[in-house]
Amino acid sequence: MRKILFDCDTGIDDAVTLLYLASLVRAGEAELVGVGTVHGNVDSRTGALNTLRVLELAGIEAGVPVAIGAGRPIAQDVHYAVEWHGGDGLGDTRLPEPQGRPVAEPAPAQIVRLARAAPGELTLLATGPLTNLAAALLLDAELPALIREVVVMGGAFDHPGNITTHAEANVWHDPEAADLVFSAGWPVVLVPLDATHPTAVHDDWLRRVAAHDSAAARFATRVLDYYADAYTPTLKRRGAVIHDALAAMLAVDPGLGEYAERAVRVELRGELTRGTTVWDARSVPAEDSRRPVRIAVGSDVAAFQDRLLSAILSL
Repeated sequence: MRKILFDCDTGIDDAVTLLYLASLVRAGEAELVGVGTVHGNVDSRTGALNTLRVLELAGIEAGVPVAIGAGRPIAQDVHYAVEWHGGDGLGDTRLPEPQGRPVAEPAPAQIVRLARAAPGELTLLATGPLTNLAAALLLDAELPALIREVVVMGGAFDHPGNITTHAEANVWHDPEAADLVFSAGWPVVLVPLDATHPTAVHDDWLRRVAAHDSAAARFATRVLDYYADAYTPTLKRRGAVIHDALAAMLAVDPGLGEYAERAVRVELRGELTRGTTVWDARSVPAEDSRRPVRIAVGSDVAAFQDRLLSAILSL
């Protein structure tokens, strides 16, 4: 049973991913040991309150600490994705205040504490900018040896970026943090846009969620309606890409994906390419001092969509 520490910026796809993780917890297939939030889709405090709302909706809030993390990137101004996720991060649904409250411990400190409490056991799943992970690395130089695996939704290689021509949002929001995480020497699985975009769900899938009368399905339908409206111009048909859920699914079932292994670097200085993830895709890549990152280049799309639908409908 995987022990998952989730670091996120709870907007719509993070919220749906929380429903997926909740289904695993309720089935006894995973343990969610904690959640930390970071700037990105929304500010980190709003993300924490959104996380609590979803956990309470899913009925697994007990024993899951939710910590507020970094409110801004290391070396640039903060930006939010209001046009994709709404002013509240959940499609302008304006849900009531959660019953619970975030813990006092900052998210980077929570990463270090939980890793030291269970060395070699935690899967650190990150679906937002990587500022909290970078801060945790600076807090504890031994952290890479304490984490079982880091699974990151981020980056773009042969796929266009989604915030600039080349850069994916989670990496672009804090390129310095991402480069530090990719160079730290711990086992990293990177799930880029190349892998997530082919998993887009469309009308039939969305209708099947909407037809189910449960609190979780009604919530998913409301937020995904907003998300689909935002995504339709990009996809050229009604639908949405639930990026973060693929990273979560590959964290618990790596066999669902196809992978390449390459060292990954982040462009930090380019005028037009800052935040771009770079790999040596040649058949014989150059020697590199960095530990290779396991990069998802594809997945079983039908299995992903079926499992995500079943997870939502199970709650």
